Amino acid sequence: MWVVFLAEQISGINLDRMGILPRNLSGLLGIVTGPIIHANYSHIISNTIPLIILGWIIFFFYPKISYKVFLLIYLMDGLLVWLFAREVYHIGASGIVYGFVSFLFFSGIFRRDNKSIALALLVTFLYGGIVWGVLPGQKGISWESHLFGAVAGFVSAFIFRKVEPPKKYDWEDEPDDFDVDELEVSYDPEKNKFNF
Repeated sequence: MWVVFLAEQISGINLDRMGILPRNLSGLLGIVTGPIIHANYSHIISNTIPLIILGWIIFFFYPKISYKVFLLIYLMDGLLVWLFAREVYHIGASGIVYGFVSFLFFSGIFRRDNKSIALALLVTFLYGGIVWGVLPGQKGISWESHLFGAVAGFVSAFIFRKVEPPKKYDWEDEPDDFDVDELEVSYDPEKNKFNF
């Protein structure tokens, strides 16, 4: 993203027309190129920081599926924008950011393991306010990319919900037939300890 953005700034060439243009054959290329094109410094910075944080979380905690999740969110968001969004050029990686947030949140719901739930709560705490970005209203903002990115994250979380199950330790399992009345305890005064 930054290489393309800086090249655009240095050369003075505007690459906005390489974004996604819905329902136009020329806009199909934008599915691949749109997320790496940004309008200005605030646009690229506002996408870079969450991409680094959320990307690191996904690649660290879900290493087996991280590339698949990234690719699915990237392509599904772009395709849905191309099919259903307003007929304007859509650029920027914010759809991927919304996809990552959605994936992490719904993974916690679908998996119901401590690690995934903790990540979902962390992401909700850090990025819970972005939920308003999926609603139309702000001029110049592709709320459709945000919405379809969130949809792609939800779909990814559902598809990969059983991959990389959490590691379970022996001490987490309690025997079903444990009866406290059958527990034999004796005290050895010479060794000053209890025997079970």
